[in-house]
Amino acid sequence: AAGRRGVTVADSQTPHQGISLNQKLHEHVRQQVKEPPPRRRVMATVDLTEATFEAALADNSIMFIDFWADWCGPCKAFAPVYERVSEAHPDVTFAKVDTEAEQALAGAFGIRSIPTTVVFKDGIGVFMQPGALPEEALEDLVGKVKELDMDDVRAKIAEQEANPPAAADAGGCCSDPSCSN
Repeated sequence: AAGRRGVTVADSQTPHQGISLNQKLHEHVRQQVKEPPPRRRVMATVDLTEATFEAALADNSIMFIDFWADWCGPCKAFAPVYERVSEAHPDVTFAKVDTEAEQALAGAFGIRSIPTTVVFKDGIGVFMQPGALPEEALEDLVGKVKELDMDDVRAKIAEQEANPPAAADAGGCCSDPSCSN
């Protein structure tokens, strides 16, 4: 008898029900393959808000954040690049922050130019740069962040905290005499 898709044949174990040839083929393939192929989790970018930021940071070893706005031409040009790279690295979280909707979060990061890419690894900020990155540069950055030795980073942070620069002791932030900070 003709089924919706292909021909339906009677199954010897269930004489009153038909099984399509497609189902039989799938069953045969499943029996021949001991282990199903690993599923590649394709992660699209996720929207990040002030309310979800802390949990996202705690739940993800590596998190890239794209600060953007709908009216921003370079942001629109960067969006498909960011999306493609996110799909190529399902083990990395790629988040997006709409600076218009999340002004407090953008302010907390001191965002003055968009797009701006910020990267965290193990809860520590390791990269921040304004401007749309070319796809090759973003791919390279993902690789470098994955390889980053966080024990070394933590040791350098601890050393800097233990030995603050002399200018900080004098109330300044740098050695520039014109600096008002």
